[in-house]
Amino acid sequence: MQLKLHNLLFILALNIIALLFSCKKKEDNSPITISTTEAITTDSTSFYKESFRPQFHFSPEKKWMNDPNGLVFYKGTYHLFYQYFPGDIVWGPMHWGHATSKDLIHWKHHKIALFPDKLGLIFSGSAVIDINNTSGLGTTQNPPMIAIFTYHNMDFEKAGKINTQSQGLAYSLNEGETWTKYKGNPIIGNNNLKDFRDPKVFWNPETKLWNLALVAGDHAQFYSSKNLIDWTYMSQFGKNRGAHGGVWECPDIFKLKVENSEEEKWVLLISINPGAPNGGSGTQYFIGDYDGKSFKTNQKDIKWIDYGTDNYAGVTYNNTPNNERIFIGWMSNWLYARNTPTQNWRSAMTLPRKLSLEKIGSNYVLKNTPIQQLKTIKIPEYSKELLSVQANNKIAFEYNHLNQSQFHFKALAKNLKLTFSNEVNDSLVLIYDHKINSFSVDRTHSGIVNFETDFGKLIHKTETPNLTTPTLEYQIILDWSSIEIFLNGGVYSFTEQIFPNKPYTKLSIQSNEDQEIKNLSIAKIKGIWETNSTSKPSKK
Repeated sequence: MQLKLHNLLFILALNIIALLFSCKKKEDNSPITISTTEAITTDSTSFYKESFRPQFHFSPEKKWMNDPNGLVFYKGTYHLFYQYFPGDIVWGPMHWGHATSKDLIHWKHHKIALFPDKLGLIFSGSAVIDINNTSGLGTTQNPPMIAIFTYHNMDFEKAGKINTQSQGLAYSLNEGETWTKYKGNPIIGNNNLKDFRDPKVFWNPETKLWNLALVAGDHAQFYSSKNLIDWTYMSQFGKNRGAHGGVWECPDIFKLKVENSEEEKWVLLISINPGAPNGGSGTQYFIGDYDGKSFKTNQKDIKWIDYGTDNYAGVTYNNTPNNERIFIGWMSNWLYARNTPTQNWRSAMTLPRKLSLEKIGSNYVLKNTPIQQLKTIKIPEYSKELLSVQANNKIAFEYNHLNQSQFHFKALAKNLKLTFSNEVNDSLVLIYDHKINSFSVDRTHSGIVNFETDFGKLIHKTETPNLTTPTLEYQIILDWSSIEIFLNGGVYSFTEQIFPNKPYTKLSIQSNEDQEIKNLSIAKIKGIWETNSTSKPSKK
């Protein structure tokens, strides 16, 4: 529950794209230089143009943001609520911010949805549409949007009490524009637990009841209800399962069909801080069965939804079209979230991702890939069916500065070393080595890394046993202050923040063996924050 990239990075991306646009392999080892007369149209205002401001990821207009909350789809609109402090760019008394989208790509800001009250601060939670008005808080003609969230009582905390957290309810009869707190709050009290929070509520069509999962320090708890107000405790899970390097947070539970089969399994997400494989915050998952009362699994190993350092507290949408399971995470890490070199605002969300379940051998793997709607803001720049790479030789690209650096890279290849760099010797290095089943991200010299000792001190190296063939699909998405990497359709993903001192202007590709890179494609990605958009928080 608990984010200064330069235009340099974006310039790098677009420039790479432009570079590859006209590249032909030279007989010598000199760099390939690429230029282009076409640039992405940008506005001349300062809106969303600060250093390191993401151009196609969601970020607040100003001030602090962390966990995504209340993800729900209703009447053609995706709602994104989020942990928000309007007073500073560091964590403070939590509110729920609010934004909406028609396509999960372009976002419109709204006024703050939920404010702290006498019961406490407004911590993380979820939202549903009470279609049949089981709560009695609306009508069947105008069903209420229900938010269930954690209250954090600061007076209790100051008094040294441990039962500072309870669950509250609020409802909206105008599609999330204004909210009313339930007069009977809290709806789930605290039986003397220190950490008792982050409720995820959903309608279970199999039991025809509302189900709710929350976390209590080192385990998850499950509840059921007929009306969203009166809840019955059912069971707990996890005291002796999974990673326990830190407190459990932000649960989610849902069913997915296993690809290429008729089998269905339940997936339980649990975020943990600290205790992630590459340090600090991360999100683990469990595959098992759930009957509306208890969750059970035979899973012995610890599975992670993302092996980078900057994907935390992610949850999924309720009520999505075609029952797609769409995930959004907070693109940061509590090790350094308060210290990232941005001004006026801090933090962004990951790209929305579609989750799917695949069985690789006897192992269930939760895959995540960018949603298809991303293609609506891509501008194809370069493609090549085959690009030859000779062992231990380097294909170097140099490209001219463009207005922005946002790009999408995709290719089929074997062992590759990809290095993004600039004139001041900042470098971001990605390496896949099939022989040792390993993928690494090295941002130790990627730019500004000294704002916190944990940010740039280690190379993030991950064993990748589920990549079972030498050739794999690379998909890399670069924004001003982040890189998102997806291998083999999301069997592994890596999300990392980066803050280069100057724009990356070079890309080198190396391999430790002769090979042909197949189906190489590069595209620019347009920014989503338009000059003529209604962006004031008070407007809808």
